[in-house]
Amino acid sequence: MKKVSILSLHLGYGGIEKSISSLANILIQKYEVEIICTYKILDEAVFYIDPRVKITYLIDHGPNREEFKKYLHKHRYLSAFNEGMKGYKLLRLRKKTMIQAIMNNDSDIIISTRDIFNEWLSLYGKENVLKIGWEHNHYHDDMKYADKIVRSCSGLDYLVLVSNSLNAFYKGRLRNSKCKTVFIPNVIEYIPKDEQISSLQEKRIISIGRLSPEKGFMDLVKIFNIISNDYPDWHLDIIGDGVEKEKLIKYIKDSKIEEKVTLHGFRDKEYIYEMLTNSSIYLMTSYTESFGIVLLEAMSCGLPCIAFASAEGANEIITSGRDGYLIKNRNFSAYIQKVEDLINDEKIRKKIGHEGRRTVKKYTPDMVGKEWFRLLEEKW
Repeated sequence: MKKVSILSLHLGYGGIEKSISSLANILIQKYEVEIICTYKILDEAVFYIDPRVKITYLIDHGPNREEFKKYLHKHRYLSAFNEGMKGYKLLRLRKKTMIQAIMNNDSDIIISTRDIFNEWLSLYGKENVLKIGWEHNHYHDDMKYADKIVRSCSGLDYLVLVSNSLNAFYKGRLRNSKCKTVFIPNVIEYIPKDEQISSLQEKRIISIGRLSPEKGFMDLVKIFNIISNDYPDWHLDIIGDGVEKEKLIKYIKDSKIEEKVTLHGFRDKEYIYEMLTNSSIYLMTSYTESFGIVLLEAMSCGLPCIAFASAEGANEIITSGRDGYLIKNRNFSAYIQKVEDLINDEKIRKKIGHEGRRTVKKYTPDMVGKEWFRLLEEKW
C-alpha cells in the first residue's frame, strides 16, 4: 500500500482544514495516509477524520499572534515586543520542523496545502516523491499573491486548483514550468436523503461562515435589516465565529433587530444540517470565495441560494436562474429583490432548490475521489 502525506498548518476551523479532512477520508480507502500539522491548536481536529489516518503534530501549541495583537492594542509595548520575539522564534521553529519532516518523510506522495510548504517541498522533498501543491485561495486580482504561488510551485509535479477558472489562470502562468495544473473541486461528504431535506416552509434565512471582513456578513445584516421592514416575520440565522462578531452584535443592537437575527457561533455538522433543514433560503455575501462548500451544503438540503458574483467560487457552483442566483457588482437592490422573490414564491423556492440538489451530485466523495485517484496513480 502506497503512502500519502498531507502537509497542514493546523486542523482547526477553516475551509482549507475542512478540505484536508475530507481528502484524507477519501484517500484512506486506497492509501496509507498521514496528516503532518505544524501547530496543534486544539486537542482534537475540528472536522471528522477517519481514525485510520495518522496525525502528526510538529509543535504542540498554536502561534501567539492574538497575544501580540492584544498587548499592542493595550499599548503594552514591552509585552508586545516579547510576544513578537516569541513569534519570530516560532516561525523559525515552524520552518525547521516542517523541513525536517519533509526530508525524513517516507511517503510516495506528498500534498502541500500552503505556498510556503510548496517551497520547502520543492527544495527538500526526495527526488522519487510525487510532489503536489493544492491551492484553495483565489488571488482576487492580487498579482503579487498569484506570482508567489507560481514561484512556490516551480519544483512541484502538479498544482491542484479547486475551480476551473483558477486552473485556466495558473496553467497559463506555469506554462514554462515542469509543474502541471489540474482542476479537482472540493467535496461534500454528506448529502441528506430526499425525505430529510428542507420543506422550505419555515420563514428562516441562513448563512454560514467565518465572521471575517472578506465574508461580507456586515453586508448581510444590512441587507436583512432592509428586508425585515417588509417581512418582519422572517428570521436570519448566522452560524460561525470570528473577528467581526462584536461589530455585528453592535449593528444588530443599534438597528433593533435582536429578535430577528441569531448569531449561533461555531457549531458542529449535525447542528448545521439541522438548521439548514429548518431554513428556506441560503444567503452568501462574501467578497471573495475560492470554492464555497457552504453553498453545496445548503443545496444538498434543498435550499435555494443567492450569492454575489464577486465570490469567485460561487460562480463555479451556481448557474444563475437555474440552481441559484448570482448578483453582479454587489448590487444590494438586485440582491434584495431576489431574496424577496424567493420569500414571495414557494414554487420558485422549490424549483431552484430541486435543481441545486442535482448540482450537488457532481461533488460527492465518489465523483471527486475518482479525480484524485486518477492523478495520484498517473505516475505509477
